[in-house]
Amino acid sequence: MSVTQEKTGIIHTLGAYALWGVLPIYWKLLETVSPGETLAHRIIWSAIFMIIIVLSVGKWHELLREWKALMQNRRKFIGVFMATTVISLNWLTFIWAVHNDHVIQASLGYYINPLISILLGILVLKESFTFRQTISFIMAAIGVLYLTISYGVFPWISLLLATSFGLYGLLKKKIDIGPMIGLTIETMLISPIALLFLCFLPQSTFQWGTILSTTNMLLIGAGVVTAIPLLLFASGAKRISLSLVGFLQYLAPTLMLLIGVFLYNEPFTSAHFIAFLFIWLALINYLLASYQKPTKKQFQKAN
Repeated sequence: MSVTQEKTGIIHTLGAYALWGVLPIYWKLLETVSPGETLAHRIIWSAIFMIIIVLSVGKWHELLREWKALMQNRRKFIGVFMATTVISLNWLTFIWAVHNDHVIQASLGYYINPLISILLGILVLKESFTFRQTISFIMAAIGVLYLTISYGVFPWISLLLATSFGLYGLLKKKIDIGPMIGLTIETMLISPIALLFLCFLPQSTFQWGTILSTTNMLLIGAGVVTAIPLLLFASGAKRISLSLVGFLQYLAPTLMLLIGVFLYNEPFTSAHFIAFLFIWLALINYLLASYQKPTKKQFQKAN
């Protein structure tokens, strides 16, 4: 791979994580709209925007082929529907967290997500657990437990975000559909449910008579802010190493944390600092373990 390609990959991947990191600002602008209605619009407009993208890049036949294969394979259909359900739950939780001034707790969720993914890999895929991964997981658990004891409130938002996103990644790994076609199919699949939800709303915020109103445009734009980071990530991740992708992913929760503390003035107490410190140390240990070269004994065992 050329240096130019690698630079492009880094820029695209950084762009994706930066956009994901500042997403709380976008959802905060829609604070007057209920999380459920915001989610429904996000799903529908994401499907529309992704179909336009698929058409523009000439992947329509690939989409039809994958859709047909999905309809003919019950197991794959269930897998995709489950993935769609958990990512919808993740989106809803995140929007609710932003609307209710829990951006810091949302950032915590995405900090611990890699460790939850490791745990899911062990429990579901029967992957091995290294000693350093065990240490990282224990340290992160101490951080979460300390925050729970200090405030007497379980950080369910953080764990729900981390677990739902971890499950989504696990299901996507088993389904094996590309990110662009995958997001298109997922949003198409759940769009009828989102549309029904909007139809039965007692009072909708979205008004066709005032289509160019700020709220309407923000709801339509929800599809764009969902798709663009994913497309950037898909473009960037294939050009750089997986370990570099793993390192860059912490840009998003770091930006969320800074936004929560400095832009929205959410409380960041000494208890938060101690909890986050344990989690940061856990992640540093996890990253060092990822970059560590295997020993001769480990290499021989692997071969």
